[in-house]
Amino acid sequence: MIRQRSIELLAPARDVECAMAAVDHGADAVYIGAARFGARAAAGNSVEDIARLVAYAHTFRVKVYVTVNTILKDEELADTERLVWALYRAGVDALIVQDMALLELDLPPIPLHASTQMDNRTPEKALFLQGLGFSQVVLARELSLREIRAVHEACDVPLEVFVHGALCVSYSGQCYVSQHCFGRSANRGECAQFCRLKFDLVDRDGRMIEQGRHLLSLKDMNRGEDLERLLDAGVSSLKIEGRLKDVAYVKNVTAWYRRRLDGIFKRRPEYRRASSGEVSLKFTPQLEKSFNRGFTRYFLDGRTPDIFSFHTPKSMGEEVGTVKEVRGKCVTVAGIKPFANGDGLCFLDERGELQGFRVNRVEANKIYPAEMPRLRPHTRLFRNFDKAFEDVLAHPSAVRKLKVWWTVGEYAEGFTLEARDEDEVSVTLSFPYPKELSRSPQAENVRLQLSKLGNTPFESAGVEWKGCADWFVPSSVWAEWRRKTVEALLSARKMNYVRPVRLLPTEYTRSLGAGMAGKARAFVPERLTYLANVMNHKAGAFYRRQGASDIEPAFELREPEGAALMFCRHCLRYSLGWCPRYGHGKSPFREPYYLVSADGRRFRLAFDCENCQMIVYADEKK
Repeated sequence: MIRQRSIELLAPARDVECAMAAVDHGADAVYIGAARFGARAAAGNSVEDIARLVAYAHTFRVKVYVTVNTILKDEELADTERLVWALYRAGVDALIVQDMALLELDLPPIPLHASTQMDNRTPEKALFLQGLGFSQVVLARELSLREIRAVHEACDVPLEVFVHGALCVSYSGQCYVSQHCFGRSANRGECAQFCRLKFDLVDRDGRMIEQGRHLLSLKDMNRGEDLERLLDAGVSSLKIEGRLKDVAYVKNVTAWYRRRLDGIFKRRPEYRRASSGEVSLKFTPQLEKSFNRGFTRYFLDGRTPDIFSFHTPKSMGEEVGTVKEVRGKCVTVAGIKPFANGDGLCFLDERGELQGFRVNRVEANKIYPAEMPRLRPHTRLFRNFDKAFEDVLAHPSAVRKLKVWWTVGEYAEGFTLEARDEDEVSVTLSFPYPKELSRSPQAENVRLQLSKLGNTPFESAGVEWKGCADWFVPSSVWAEWRRKTVEALLSARKMNYVRPVRLLPTEYTRSLGAGMAGKARAFVPERLTYLANVMNHKAGAFYRRQGASDIEPAFELREPEGAALMFCRHCLRYSLGWCPRYGHGKSPFREPYYLVSADGRRFRLAFDCENCQMIVYADEKK
């Protein structure tokens, strides 16, 4: 018998509307922020709204995870504890957390997932977290397939990886530049997106290397063609980034990955989906039609030159053709994709700047912009707003249904009606009713009445009769029996839902074995720097219990002199062709190099070739 592993497609949600759309379009789990303490401060939701989402999601066995993944001030700990209890009572399945203070609070038995903000990139870190009782570990986006497999082989805790969406240039949880420059902490959910700004790059002598380019801006991740490889490497949860994205993005991207995974499951029976219900779409998902800065597989197979987007941090969308001719107020396009009134098109001008315009009217391959841009022949055109596609997604665009099988029986005083769904949840109701033989066959009418499931989450998969004669029962009576049976089945599904429970640290440690448990306990060094993000006394107490004796406070409490502000696997020396390991040429410029922002701030770059990363410092001279 094949041993199956449950695979989770995890979708983002800015709000409950987005979350329910993610469920409808095929998510196995959704992650959403509460009113406070999430790493996207602009994407908060009330406990009441989250409870409403939980009731809807659990119908399809979809899990709901809530982000509580900021580092916390001492005065916030009591509120955090109260929030967690409220979320637990609302039925939330797990919390995604960063601050180790939560392990010191009086919490309910709700599972904890280790946020990527914890900087989870080694087998030792995953073992440490498993030993503490974490139910899932979100790995750093920068890990290669080989590194992911190594983590999986070292531990038993389920692994979650990002497969789609925007990329931070710094390792998550290790970026302090927004706090340094603007007093807005990325570890507190207030990132100012420093990495999307324009910079000059100069050398130690002040010579210009690059001018006015988005040198830290990365393309968006797209690992849609690598899902099977990720599953084979040990990944159990595939995560879509985008808690600030709109509902159209969530619908399209979730549906695309759902279809892709379902295709894999048909060929690979050792993998199965983690939720229930079949999704029917009213559109064809297309990733390039949703917000993207161009796509990259990032470091999945090691370092490649296609990860950055120096021209613009904005969405360019899909390439739709090239300008053939510009005449008067008309642009003739050479391409095979159709246009529609209201489309948004963009292009890179002669300076490499992104420009855009709205299509006012279309005649075959001739487009008439609302305002004529400065276009030249042979310019490549991109569509970053597809009016027809967005119109479809603005309306209900998917239906998710659970299969239900009916069995009609009888007893002396009346009839029985059983409903059994695809998860083997079943109910049987008895309905007293006088028996009167019908003048015509009733089977087709009964089948028709039981299939009228309307706005319920069910669809009929068949009707079976157990020893029933052709008794006459009016259609209205069958409709009432169907309604009551469906209500009972929904109640049974709710009671039957198995809610995950957090394991105690001792249970996990015992399962590791003596050798692995020793490695987990030895993970914390005696001295912790600001990189541990210890912002409150509870987190400090946790690390002292793990063996740390010298704990530096979080960067947000006291900025260390000369501290590194960013740790990036993206490397400008590599991007410019001057990497000692991968490059094909020697730089004509003298190091150190400096990034200079539009407001005159200077940042020194250091290159840690042993660990293959670029480190960003504030310029000491400034």
